[in-house]
Amino acid sequence: MSEHIIKATGRNVEGKGASRRLRRAASIPAIIYGGKSAPQPVQLDHEKVWLASQNEWFYSSILTLDVDGKSESVLLRDMQRHPFKQIIMHLDFQRVDQNQALRVAVPLHFLNEDKSPAGKSADVVVTHELNEVEVSCLPKDLPEFIEIDLSGLKVGDIVHLSELKLPKGVEIPELKLGKEHDVAVVIAKHGKEEAETPVDAPAADVPAAKVSKKDDDKK
Repeated sequence: MSEHIIKATGRNVEGKGASRRLRRAASIPAIIYGGKSAPQPVQLDHEKVWLASQNEWFYSSILTLDVDGKSESVLLRDMQRHPFKQIIMHLDFQRVDQNQALRVAVPLHFLNEDKSPAGKSADVVVTHELNEVEVSCLPKDLPEFIEIDLSGLKVGDIVHLSELKLPKGVEIPELKLGKEHDVAVVIAKHGKEEAETPVDAPAADVPAAKVSKKDDDKK
């Protein structure tokens, strides 16, 4: 597991006004919470974090926040983005206890699909039903991604969640809930099967329902 270090600075002033001033100064307000320590407000350099956020490890790996020279092992738990500008508005980081199991969504990497019998066939469609999977493990065992070798994939094949090869110490909590949770991850089928799938008949015209005040308040 690679170490990803991100520098941060502690901050004493909080509130919307302080956060706006930070953003104007090309910094990101953030909070570190969890563990036995009190929540700690910090700020990070926007440009460096923006570049880091273009990598999938930023969302699924344990990060090392260097806060004024003191290291904190954390996971990114929430990111608020500007609705239309390329601006990160706020970040939430959760402290990591090395002795406590984590639940983290890990990306799936699909390998050798183009070399498989299904991938080489022009009339076969290979669909990825999932692009990530939630795993449970100790921090030291957390993988940055899980690889799925599709070199033997043939038309009609379905790769299920239970067939994923997990690193030692890693498990998928979803599978403990029953067979119905062993969902498809990859499906290979003839393209014409999709074309022949019957389309539901259009629903009858129904007058638009009135929006209740409760629903309206959610908007």
